[in-house]
Amino acid sequence: VIYSGSVVVDWHDTSGLFGGRPGLVAIFTHHNAGSAPLGPEVQSIATSADRGRTWTAYVHNPVIANPGVRDFRDPKVFWHAPTQHWVMVVTHNGDRVHFYTSKNLRQWTFTGEFGAGQGAHNATWECPDLFELPIDDDPRRTQWVLNVSTFHETDASNRVGMQYFVGDFNGTTFTNANAASTVLTTDQGRDNYAAVTWSDVQASHGHRLMIGWMNDWAYARVIPTQPWRGAMTVPRELRLGRLRGGVRLLQRPLRELECLREQQTHWDHQIIAPNASLWHREVRAALEIVMTIRLEAATECGVRVLSGDGEQTTVGYDVPTATLFVDRTRSGKTDFAPTFAGRYGGPLDATEGSVMLRIFLDRCSVEVFGNEGECAVTSLIFPEEDTRGLEFYALGGTARILALDVYHLRSV
Repeated sequence: VIYSGSVVVDWHDTSGLFGGRPGLVAIFTHHNAGSAPLGPEVQSIATSADRGRTWTAYVHNPVIANPGVRDFRDPKVFWHAPTQHWVMVVTHNGDRVHFYTSKNLRQWTFTGEFGAGQGAHNATWECPDLFELPIDDDPRRTQWVLNVSTFHETDASNRVGMQYFVGDFNGTTFTNANAASTVLTTDQGRDNYAAVTWSDVQASHGHRLMIGWMNDWAYARVIPTQPWRGAMTVPRELRLGRLRGGVRLLQRPLRELECLREQQTHWDHQIIAPNASLWHREVRAALEIVMTIRLEAATECGVRVLSGDGEQTTVGYDVPTATLFVDRTRSGKTDFAPTFAGRYGGPLDATEGSVMLRIFLDRCSVEVFGNEGECAVTSLIFPEEDTRGLEFYALGGTARILALDVYHLRSV
């Protein structure tokens, strides 16, 4: 069985497998390759000389044997220019990552590990990624981000779906810039998992791009969809920025998504109060909502999407706790998993008394980005087909919408 991995462009035929021309090399986990019931997991490669149309397994697989552990999977490989070698980061034993280097993608040398006693360890680590980003868009000051997913098949209260570490990488191993107990959550929602980035696009695009699997292993096999299970998130641009707690990962929707915008409705300087909500009806399933809210006296404010006939999903900002959240308690079908019908979110500081929300709404998902990407909340929802209400609300006092744009989006 083939599990997750990554693909690189071997531009200069370092592998010696393409006759001096560029080619694609896939590096992936072979699972259950031996006789043991749950393993071993080993790392193998395959090659393509026709831009990925056909693939040939390497005759000397595996390129890295199992080191004697049950969980050893999901290799992410990239070229490290300063040291002129390939780097592989792969999860090891469910609670750390191992680093390997290679000159040719065929022979690999173990160079170090990271993770024991670092961050959250309430579930099995998998699907690692490692990349360098500038801080505050300054190319002279950079740090590295190590992203890992944590595999849950239960609805544990202390779950962390994806976590990341910020630090330094010298070509062989990673050093955490924060205290070992620091837990940085990549997405504050339940449904962004195993997200990966592209390696070669950053030079031309200017940002690191990431996309994730929109689902959660706690209920992935039972969500009320047929015949598919889950979807992909919108692609996101990644940056590092200095926030109150230190250097943190920021993520914003891919700028090219703006080409999907069609019909636009605009408001500005609208007062919303507990008894005077702002409505916009007859909306499509696919929307982009961009709004800046001055909090004023409100204790909570935001927008209720896909509402009607007792259903609604609330995208809100809780003022006393400075929390951006998605509440899907009454979002439609919720009884297929014990804790699906909950409220999930994370910290977001107001800027001069205001917050900016950017929301992507689709037929069964809502993805929310706060301010400049300091907080992302990704959630699956399963409303009735004809539920299309949209309501901007405030609780506890008035709030003012400084600017609001609602875009209908054409299908991709």
